[in-house]
Amino acid sequence: MNHKVRYIGLMSGTSADGVDLALVEFDIEQSQQANGANLIASFYQAYDNVTHQKIISLYNASHNEIDRAGSLNIELAQLFSQAIIQFLQQEKLSATDITAIGCHGQTIRHRPTASQFASTPFTLQIGCLQTLALLTGIRVVGDFRAKDIALGGQGAPLVPAFHQAIFGSTEKDVFVVNIGGIANITFLPKNSRQNTTGFDTGPGNALMDYWFAQHQLGRYDAQGKWANSGNICHELLQTMLDDPYFTQPAPKSTGREYFNAQWLTKFTSKSALKSADIQATLTALTAETIAQEINKLSTKSDVYLCGGGVENNALVSLLNHKLSRHTVMNTQSKNINSDSLEAMAFAWLAFAFDKNIFGNIPAVTGASKPAVLGISINP
Repeated sequence: MNHKVRYIGLMSGTSADGVDLALVEFDIEQSQQANGANLIASFYQAYDNVTHQKIISLYNASHNEIDRAGSLNIELAQLFSQAIIQFLQQEKLSATDITAIGCHGQTIRHRPTASQFASTPFTLQIGCLQTLALLTGIRVVGDFRAKDIALGGQGAPLVPAFHQAIFGSTEKDVFVVNIGGIANITFLPKNSRQNTTGFDTGPGNALMDYWFAQHQLGRYDAQGKWANSGNICHELLQTMLDDPYFTQPAPKSTGREYFNAQWLTKFTSKSALKSADIQATLTALTAETIAQEINKLSTKSDVYLCGGGVENNALVSLLNHKLSRHTVMNTQSKNINSDSLEAMAFAWLAFAFDKNIFGNIPAVTGASKPAVLGISINP
């Protein structure tokens, strides 16, 4: 009897660079454990500049956004399906070889607490699940965040349950740091009496990418070379660190609707600094807000980095310096592609939906109880 099932995880992050796919095989005899997950293959499809701009233009209120979001909801599902079909061809598989697609979708608005913008908390991901199921011929499990929000949680982060089984250790504290548009950490304490925790630390690549695109050619600072050409302004850095989000206790999550151009303009509109110095300072902001949370939670640990930020040498160098008492490494050291980890997590969340496994951790999200997350859409 074959005890293996295959799922595809799909992730499109707030950097809006492209879609990551992970083909993950699960051993159903280990159905209560994420460590029964085996990454078989991965695939990445970059977005063109038009799609990238369409996505990021929806992060904040703007003209005709309902029509634009509705149209992009279908367009992204079409792009997702094309990527999945290419992925299957690459792996010489057919739709019938896949049990389901775990689709995170594309977050365009995340308001996990009541505010001046939204009297009721909500989170919104697009990439039509119905369209994706019909175009691929594969069942889709998605809309993972809504139930956690309905239970009073932040709806994020959802990956710590997966991280716990993959990276957890009884010998040492472990952190998993995902540096996408927004940076988030998962803390896996060696002491089983301590709770696993996880939250968004603040901006990851989002502000760096925005500033780079305004002053250089391209979407991002490749390898952090431009940041390395500038000097960190510690006065500006401290002013940014005074933002109340950074001292807000967990559970907490945020997005590019908060850490955006308007937020940055408050600090740079009257600055006489060179643009490269501001880039260096933004890089330091990401590093500092990650490192200060890790150092508060543990004095010595293993720190696994993943997400697009691991390609930024300036950022990784700063993290190594600020986390000198810790062992900082790429998830590749665990034979997990750093770009595939989140996609793997959403493959697992689809598997967890099918096996009636709780997908959230209330201590992380703030939900009133654990829950099986997602909805299932048949083709």
